[in-house]
Amino acid sequence: MSSIDSKVAAIIDRPSHNTDSDDEDALISALEDDSSLDAFREQRLQQLHSEFIRAKQMRASNYGTYTEIKDEKTLMDLVKDTKLAVVHFGKADFGRCGVMDRHLEALAPTHFDTRFLHIDVSNAPFLVTKLKIQVLPCVLAFIDGVSVDRIVGFEGLSHNPDNFTTRELETRLLSSGVLVRAKVADGGGVRGFGQGSRRQTKEESDDDADEWD
Repeated sequence: MSSIDSKVAAIIDRPSHNTDSDDEDALISALEDDSSLDAFREQRLQQLHSEFIRAKQMRASNYGTYTEIKDEKTLMDLVKDTKLAVVHFGKADFGRCGVMDRHLEALAPTHFDTRFLHIDVSNAPFLVTKLKIQVLPCVLAFIDGVSVDRIVGFEGLSHNPDNFTTRELETRLLSSGVLVRAKVADGGGVRGFGQGSRRQTKEESDDDADEWD
């Protein structure tokens, strides 16, 4: 995908931006209110309009949502036919998988160029074996159907893995090339086990990061 002007990106990526509201006029006003607007005004307005329309089209095709897939054949077809995809292989009763779910749910609405998918490992025995998934959560990044990165547990996400932020997860996925650009502000998203969630004991945490089968 071609890059867009930084001012356009800053407006289209605002957390309050909602393409379903048809509020394109508000986005255009935000751009026109920019005191540094210059000779690129018309180009930026056209690009903003194009991005707004594209975002609506992508979200109408289930981009911008964190989607549960019930069977592995459907998952394989989606990944094969999708340019950018993030897939979480998890288990419903694993606390750490729930943590990863909350972070991916926070990323999906703004990163509408990427499909965010999750599947319970019990519904994907062939893929679990083929991809050698042994530790949960396991998040795989795919570009054109090819796996380019794997996050096992919370490994490599933060100096304190049990307290990683959505932005740190975003940074990791950006480095894999599966996200287009950074969109989570400092302090945005969720952190660690998530506000209001039951705090795990050390034994539960160790079990979650262990082999599941």
